[in-house]
Amino acid sequence: MGQAYFNLETVLGLEQRYRATLINSITGFKSLCLIGTKDLNGQSNLAVFSSLIHLGSNPPYLGFIVRPDSVDRHTLENILTTKYYTINHVNEENYLQAHQTSARYPKSISEFEATGLIESYKSDFPAPYVANSQIQMGLEFKERMDIKLNGTILIIGIIQHLYFPEACIKADGFMDLELANTITCSGLDSYHQTKRIGRLSYAKPDQPVKILL
Repeated sequence: MGQAYFNLETVLGLEQRYRATLINSITGFKSLCLIGTKDLNGQSNLAVFSSLIHLGSNPPYLGFIVRPDSVDRHTLENILTTKYYTINHVNEENYLQAHQTSARYPKSISEFEATGLIESYKSDFPAPYVANSQIQMGLEFKERMDIKLNGTILIIGIIQHLYFPEACIKADGFMDLELANTITCSGLDSYHQTKRIGRLSYAKPDQPVKILL
């Protein structure tokens, strides 16, 4: 397979949609999730994101990126006003509906209703979970960081609630995402199953790496 080459000048000269597709896909496979929110009037909202970031385990902070708020960003607005949201893994059963949530519905229309996904509420948490998501998290908003370079926004939250199939967690805390049927994505519209090659032992300078499973 021959090797192609683009420099920065070439990339910036590409047609806008082509460039967006290219740069979104070269980052590799990404975490895929549905973020559920409600506004102060009780109107639910659901949107698909592929920018979930692990920021720390103690406390358990997660972040995700929101594009510039030059247009209405219902997820961002709801999180900033209510302080609560859910993160729900996407699976093979609901990835078509998850993709459809990226359509620009008006604020008065809930993506749950528009796509047929079901709202679920647990433990008096104010934000809606996705009922058929196998791994669900309820988060409290902690910090907004505005990225001056391109106007994007990093939203950071702390996990308050975590739901998952009991069989998916291993003795050492490892979450088996394949067993939960979690899928991944690349680019803006390509969805993928996963196949684990191997889980490896903790790397130490004086010990060879072992395949755990």
